[in-house]
Amino acid sequence: MSKLNKNYLSFTFLIMLIGWGICLLCSFNGTSLNDNKWLYVPYLLGGWSPTIASYLSLRSNNKVADIKEWLKNCFDLKHNIFSYLMVAIMAIIFILPQCFISGYENGAPIFAIIVMIPMMLVMGGLEEAGWRYILQTELEKKYSFTISTIIVSIIWWLWHLPLFYIQGVGQHGQNYFAFGINVFGLSFALASIRKNTGSVWLCILFHCIVNSLLGIYVINDNDNIRGNITAAIIVILCSYALVKINDKIKIFNK
Repeated sequence: MSKLNKNYLSFTFLIMLIGWGICLLCSFNGTSLNDNKWLYVPYLLGGWSPTIASYLSLRSNNKVADIKEWLKNCFDLKHNIFSYLMVAIMAIIFILPQCFISGYENGAPIFAIIVMIPMMLVMGGLEEAGWRYILQTELEKKYSFTISTIIVSIIWWLWHLPLFYIQGVGQHGQNYFAFGINVFGLSFALASIRKNTGSVWLCILFHCIVNSLLGIYVINDNDNIRGNITAAIIVILCSYALVKINDKIKIFNK
């Protein structure tokens, strides 16, 4: 593993353990985020750990000169229409099988997605400033696309583990294995977006769209694993197909 990845993962898990560790201790003592709003401070710190670690590790390894350059690299907005269509379609392809197989309840109204996508920048999207900007890219220098993506998916899944024991957060009490299947499928989608476009921003946007859609179409828990597996298989097949297509005709170039 490269020095950059070692630094990135060290910073990420240290910050996460501090932030979510505080929340866990409070949960074990019967205090949830709903009881004490101040707990949102360490909760958000833990959630932002991949983003904070991204800048710290890149800066300490002289990969970026300052935060302005880091932001420019993260928000590389200039891409062709096919790249943006790919992001939107992949997000829909991920959600639809789960809706059909597992069923869903209506959450926020569909037009709320206009507001929800920007909100999700700080509620998951900016994680991609680390997972795909650094971890995936560095791993692919040594390993294949497939092996690199599997490694990232496992690390990303493990990073989420504390959330399933923190009272008052959305993941508390849910099926961690079913969530892992989702993470596995999403990791291939995000890796293909990064590989096809070279963009961190499009990975951030995809993450935001998926999180927003899950707030609009709330997937039922019954038979959730079957829906997750189906969605993951479809998304993974689409990811490989898009990588193969782009290798031949470069449709997603800027």
